[in-house]
Amino acid sequence: MAQKAESSWSEVSTKESASGSRTPNGVAGLKRNKCKDFSSEGVADNDIFMLPASDFQLLGLLTVVAALVRLFRIYQPSSVVFDEVHFGGFASKYIKGRFFMDVHPPLAKLLLTLAGWVAGFDGNFDFKDIGKDYVEPGVPYVAMRLLPALMGVMTIPTIFLTLKATGCRTMTAAMGAGLVIFENGLLTQSRLILLDSPLIIFTAFTALAWTCFTNQHEQGPDRAFDASWWFWLVATGLGLGATVSVKWVGLFTIAWVGSLTLVQLWVLLGDTATVTPRRLLKHFLARLFCLVVIPLTFYLGLFAIHFLCLVNPGDGDGFMSSEFQATLNSKAMQDVPADVVLGSRVSIRHHNTHGGYLHSHNHMYPTGSKQQQITLYPHKDENNVWILENQTQPEGLDGPIKGSHAWDTGEPIPIRDKTVLRLYHSVTDRRLHSHDVRPPVSEADWQNEVSAYGYEGFEGDANDYFRVEIVKSLSDGAAAKERVRTIETKFRLVHIMTGCALFSHKVKLPDWGFEQQEVTCAKQGTLPNSIWYVEQNEHPLLGAEAEKVNYKNPGFLGKFWELQKVMWQTNAGLVESHAWDSRPPSWPVLRRGINFWGKDRRQIYLIGNPVIWWSSTIAIGIYFVFKALSILRWQRGFKDYENINFKRFDYEIGTSVLGWAFHYFPFFLMQRQLFLHHYFPALYFAIIALCQVYDFATNRISSLGLRNRPAVGRGGIAIFLAISIVAFTLYAPLSYGNRWTQSACNKVKILNTWDFDCSVFPTELSQYSVDAPSAGNAAQTAAPVAPGPSDKGSQDQNVTPQPAAEPSVSRVEKVEYRDQDGNILDEGQVKELEGKVSFETRYETRTRVIDADGKEIADGPVGAEGIAPPHPDVERLPETAPDVPEDDGRGSPATASPEDDIGKEKSVENVDDGRPKPASEPSEATR
Repeated sequence: MAQKAESSWSEVSTKESASGSRTPNGVAGLKRNKCKDFSSEGVADNDIFMLPASDFQLLGLLTVVAALVRLFRIYQPSSVVFDEVHFGGFASKYIKGRFFMDVHPPLAKLLLTLAGWVAGFDGNFDFKDIGKDYVEPGVPYVAMRLLPALMGVMTIPTIFLTLKATGCRTMTAAMGAGLVIFENGLLTQSRLILLDSPLIIFTAFTALAWTCFTNQHEQGPDRAFDASWWFWLVATGLGLGATVSVKWVGLFTIAWVGSLTLVQLWVLLGDTATVTPRRLLKHFLARLFCLVVIPLTFYLGLFAIHFLCLVNPGDGDGFMSSEFQATLNSKAMQDVPADVVLGSRVSIRHHNTHGGYLHSHNHMYPTGSKQQQITLYPHKDENNVWILENQTQPEGLDGPIKGSHAWDTGEPIPIRDKTVLRLYHSVTDRRLHSHDVRPPVSEADWQNEVSAYGYEGFEGDANDYFRVEIVKSLSDGAAAKERVRTIETKFRLVHIMTGCALFSHKVKLPDWGFEQQEVTCAKQGTLPNSIWYVEQNEHPLLGAEAEKVNYKNPGFLGKFWELQKVMWQTNAGLVESHAWDSRPPSWPVLRRGINFWGKDRRQIYLIGNPVIWWSSTIAIGIYFVFKALSILRWQRGFKDYENINFKRFDYEIGTSVLGWAFHYFPFFLMQRQLFLHHYFPALYFAIIALCQVYDFATNRISSLGLRNRPAVGRGGIAIFLAISIVAFTLYAPLSYGNRWTQSACNKVKILNTWDFDCSVFPTELSQYSVDAPSAGNAAQTAAPVAPGPSDKGSQDQNVTPQPAAEPSVSRVEKVEYRDQDGNILDEGQVKELEGKVSFETRYETRTRVIDADGKEIADGPVGAEGIAPPHPDVERLPETAPDVPEDDGRGSPATASPEDDIGKEKSVENVDDGRPKPASEPSEATR
């Protein structure tokens, strides 16, 4: 058996060209002699710059076809689709210079912004909702979609050249290019303002550069450190930098290249004949510079550009520290007095949840004590100013000096650890107050309501007293540990009467609280959420000569590192379920897609080409079976690895499968939300592996009898591509958002887990009464208008008559139970699993409209807004529920815009200019 296997593999090599000269088809002959250096046996010089003219002509033709497929009706749909909500919105913020926080690095977003800016986009469109029209406001959305589309087109020549660099025949390389052209999932992602197309092209470019470098390296010492060797090594480093600068998925690409680099260095270490220690060090340093320093520099440079563009405050600065925020325009502050004394007018910031200010305004809680609200507000405002009073008034010549300004004369009295204070709100003349009343939102027993209580001239009561407790471990400097100093001292405010500490967390108040962050008094609150510090500090006795402090400028590296940590924490916190998420085991078999958009009886649903998808998965499986058998045979003493072609099959395809594995298996370790599009980089490597397996089977393994019958190999490629194109055509309406019918939709719904909704399509194409816009005039498809009650007899001649809507008999809501792959479980399956597994809320509740027969029909009028829920990949973290234990508070800023909040407050201000009186008598402590 062993000898037979060896002869069947080696027969190919005896017929290969034994010379190293260039053959007529542009492929160098294989090296057959036993190598005495680190060069590899059976490796040709596959220089892609030396391909014959016919290959470049074919490459040009494939690129033209790819452009036609990718750019076909790219104006369609003319409204916001899925994650265009976020990535288009980021372009608006870049142009406006407003800081935002996203879990992805900035390269692709900067490129999308550049495309929009060159096309005249002014940043005034907010991309707020799926289905929002692009045409009327004049958004150059086609230009912005062209960038990812052209990157998708560039993927076709990239995979063609990559396969040629691995030694595949031209027809096999053309097959790989064709598979990428007609892969529905890659097509859909590349036609929209999304990040996946830039990610795929940079991953593909890195794979091309590394494959070419590996080919040069395997030629041996003669090629080491020559111009081509350096070119491809530097190109690999640039590709790695670009890939990781689009998404952190690029770290998997770095791991792939890094692991193969270690293999190369290990082989070099074993070559004692030609690789001296000095030369080995040179190899190591060259790779260190090109594969570590260059990508890191590229990555840092992109964030430098990111910071240069985002110089103004925005809805993302609340994620960052106060020091970071101080570097933004209008967020910086003048130097302020260092020592905080009695009578100081201060603004107090929360240390943990994005540094909101302790805030009050002239509006009452609707429940509880119904006293004045205390909130955490993220913007500078006069309602953030508090006067720090002693628990007793200072003594004057005629007795106690009354009023909140009693400490404006005499010597400044510093506030030290354990000092008992009252905090007087200067705008509303009320004091910070707490009592044994549950908060309106967080109605937990361990939390008390915090309010503002009193009126001008009111002396206050015992529930106004708070003790300062300096947290020395977080305070900066010896003086800040002894007395309260601006910015430097971190402290707790402990309520004297109840022992609770002033506290805030990621819970927002309802509309009556203007969605500002809740402030309570917690008896068991986590330490980070009960720590405060003084930011602004003014006092008449602290003049220009007083010691001043300010935030430390973190510098570029400080800002960079802080942003990386926030991105990591936010990304890791995306653990809530989503209506269209899926888990890694379901990806290789294409069990579920993503609903991107639905409008005007059309739908865009991200689903792959099942022929290509499943074939590539089979190719991966073939390699795993081969590897398992080869290991077993090696253990049994067979000499398979002495055969050149056997080793090349293992290494070449193994390299691609390793790329697939590095881009697939790490997702099993992630608890965050995952989607089908996370599999696309792995899919790219799987397609390469599929083509390599086919090339070996038809061109290199002689025992199959196909090497001498090239027509059979070419015919197989033609048949496979034809089947792939047919499958592509069948699912094209879901990729392009084209017109479709219910019957055609149902016929291609192979798996019941493919949950695109066929009922949204009409039964006949003739029911599409509004034609799609032409390429020259990309106007929005008009939404059908249903006649009103007065139009029963006639209809305005300017309104297109619409088919009668299907009657809705009832609206039924039900809970669906799904397994980890998204499959719906019936009642019997649920009962069988009860007690064995724990059920968690994985998918959003959906409301379905059914007709009299119980069949599901489209919900709402035709032309309603998009049915796909927004992608949470870049959204803020969900708010902490009142009964959930507190975390570190790094979730989401309290509000987005000061103008919005001020407008909300003013909209409900009382008409009566008189201030409401407190609910209790001034002579007694409130509850």
